[in-house]
Amino acid sequence: MANLEHWDVENDEFWENTGKKIARRNLWISIPSLLCGFAVWLYWGIITVQMLNLGFPFEQADLFTLTAIAGLAGATLRIPSTFFIRIAGGRNTIFFTTALLMIPAAGTGFALRNIDTPLWVFQLLALLTGFGGGNFASSMSNISFFFPKRVQGTSLGLNAGLGNFGVTTMQILVPLVMTFGIFGGESMTLVNSSGTLIGKIEAGTETYIHNAGFIWLVFLIPLAFAGWLGMNNITTKAVTPELGGPIPAFAKITFLLGIGFFTAVVGLYLLLPKPTGLELLSKWIVLPLVIGATVVLMRFLSWGSLKANLKRQYKIFSNKHTWAMTVIYTMTFGSFIGYSAAFPLAIKVIFGFQHLTIDGVLTHNTVNPNGPSALMFAWMGPFIGALIRPVGGWISDKVGGAKVTQIVSIVMILSALGVAYFMKMAYQSATPEQYFWQFFVLFIILFTATGVGNGSTFRTIAVVFNAEQAGPVLGWTSAVAAYGAFIIPKVFGEQIKAVTPEYALYGFAVFYFICLVLNWWFYLRPNAYVKNP
Repeated sequence: MANLEHWDVENDEFWENTGKKIARRNLWISIPSLLCGFAVWLYWGIITVQMLNLGFPFEQADLFTLTAIAGLAGATLRIPSTFFIRIAGGRNTIFFTTALLMIPAAGTGFALRNIDTPLWVFQLLALLTGFGGGNFASSMSNISFFFPKRVQGTSLGLNAGLGNFGVTTMQILVPLVMTFGIFGGESMTLVNSSGTLIGKIEAGTETYIHNAGFIWLVFLIPLAFAGWLGMNNITTKAVTPELGGPIPAFAKITFLLGIGFFTAVVGLYLLLPKPTGLELLSKWIVLPLVIGATVVLMRFLSWGSLKANLKRQYKIFSNKHTWAMTVIYTMTFGSFIGYSAAFPLAIKVIFGFQHLTIDGVLTHNTVNPNGPSALMFAWMGPFIGALIRPVGGWISDKVGGAKVTQIVSIVMILSALGVAYFMKMAYQSATPEQYFWQFFVLFIILFTATGVGNGSTFRTIAVVFNAEQAGPVLGWTSAVAAYGAFIIPKVFGEQIKAVTPEYALYGFAVFYFICLVLNWWFYLRPNAYVKNP
């Protein structure tokens, strides 16, 4: 039966006899669906590297822009996605949002077949891949309702951690499938050397870059059917009390996603350089405006039961813990997703070129023949960050989430400062490869800390908030944190252009220190609001 009218997982007898089996089935369909969402959302980090290797007629700044557009769109779409489960039901939401991913996946495949495809087409497709970014909020909110509080650190860690393997899966699979002509179309010839998991691919080799989009249809089509046939809507008062039919549910989702796309486009128009945008305001002004406008427009443009439903869920904004956990979760997930988006191109730009002083000017245009392959190494950071996330949740279930988060904050501060130092040394060197392994190991430590911290913050949210608010709070915090997928590539791009890439990491380290203090004040100090949840 698709709809569950009775659901009481905090009752041990119900959980053991009925709930556990249903919850696990929904979890194991949710995970690969979320995995594909992450893959489609973030595949521009790999595709842009290969576009550079193939000689697509775009500047490095243009390619960083594609990852930034996808990042901002995906983050903004998480705001409406936060509230989908109560409005449309878990089964309806996961099926529909998974099916929507087929649009940008197919479009990317067709656009990449032609090296003369204009930039605006890729920018539009990058915007549409935001569907995949938005899916995290609804997926996490949905799974939070299926499991009792005592195991939510583990269950949410599994959903998010294995779902985040979409980043790693994409970073391994996309370079691999580009070496085979499995979806037809003409090949292109590499101008610069490329790579896969197992090593370099020399310049002059034929490649099929369009497979980077088409390959995801192989997974998305069966996953959409699995979601429709195997998942459930929980129609209790605390979850989805007024479900209705699937068509009205899809219409509500489409309407709210439309608001998210509108505010994202306006924000991008204000942020992006000419001729795409006006480059009128700072990102630190535009992003809060985009978030605020999305929340307000959803509230005031909705109608009837949708309006009443959103009003009830908006109560999370009057809870001080919502805002504390939003900042803390941004430290962990925002860093993970932002570094995942920026890591491949950062390796390419910093270590793939020699940084030579010519006529007293430091230049960065000479290809480094000894540079590491970004496609060979970039997958490892997101892989470890995602792999360790369920472990972070499990440890936090045992010793408390805030205590684990505090340790993670210290590790992130120190590793970020270390990465900054070696980035600075590399970007001023004619032989930047000599600093690569120090840079790489410290970045892996940074990724590991983000993964553990993701698990610990899930535990904190599950304990601090009641059953009705925990799901929307998980979605909301993930929405704000997802702007890391926009901010971090944007900051990296700006600082690389300014010849000071290390400043990006200095800034992130300062933010991590603020989170360290905030976590201590709310959850660890004597007389904390909630002690080590």
